[in-house]
Amino acid sequence: MASLMEELQKELLALQNDPPPGMTLNEKSVQNSITQWIVDMEGAPGTLYEGEKFQLLFKFSSRYPFDSPQVMFTGDNIPVHPHVYSNGHICLSILTEDWSPALSVQSVCLSIISMLSSCKEKRRPPDNSFYVRTCNKNPKKTKWWYHGKYLTRTRNCGV
Repeated sequence: MASLMEELQKELLALQNDPPPGMTLNEKSVQNSITQWIVDMEGAPGTLYEGEKFQLLFKFSSRYPFDSPQVMFTGDNIPVHPHVYSNGHICLSILTEDWSPALSVQSVCLSIISMLSSCKEKRRPPDNSFYVRTCNKNPKKTKWWYHGKYLTRTRNCGV
């Protein structure tokens, strides 16, 4: 457990000292538990999300960094995006099977910034209603099926 705490402390300091553009650690979120963080995010200038404010929830298991953190949007403003469900779940391969212990909270944040910044049209995933009605609260319990560059679907989402 000590190595988990050391790893999270290192990640926490990196995020505080050199946050990705438009991102800030919500300091209050780590006061009760170092294994659950909220990162405040602002939409990048020149994108569909410019000026919008979002929150990302990071939850770290005891197997971090060998297992990816659980990451989802939380709060009152969930971005409308083809890879973001209205319950905050994010369909992004580095959060599941493409995760590597070499990745970090900062690299996850940068991937999410990039995903939002490259969006050309605000819309929900085609299966949003079904997914939100039937899937587990933990997005890591979903078996994601990455179909093409823009279209995502899920299977076995009730697991």
